[in-house]
Amino acid sequence: MSRKRYTNVWDAIEDTPAQSENMKLRSALMIALKDHIVRTGLSQSEAAKLLGVTQPRVSDLMRGKIELFGLDTLVNMIAAAGLHVEMRISDAA
Repeated sequence: MSRKRYTNVWDAIEDTPAQSENMKLRSALMIALKDHIVRTGLSQSEAAKLLGVTQPRVSDLMRGKIELFGLDTLVNMIAAAGLHVEMRISDAA
């Protein structure tokens, strides 16, 4: 039995390279939002007001419910938080 090595967990568990890239971006945005909320000391209710979402939505974010968030939603939340997203594209390894 051979073992295949992956550079990222998403590469190992997603069916296609496109799905893997999508999940990598979503997870990075979610981590940035969660870190911002923790770093600024916002309660979930305060974060919800800032981000323009409900408190249960912030709870989903904080608990890492990645399947509930699309890229558009996360980018909108990042902007509402006063953060900036930068993107870099390179050839696949």
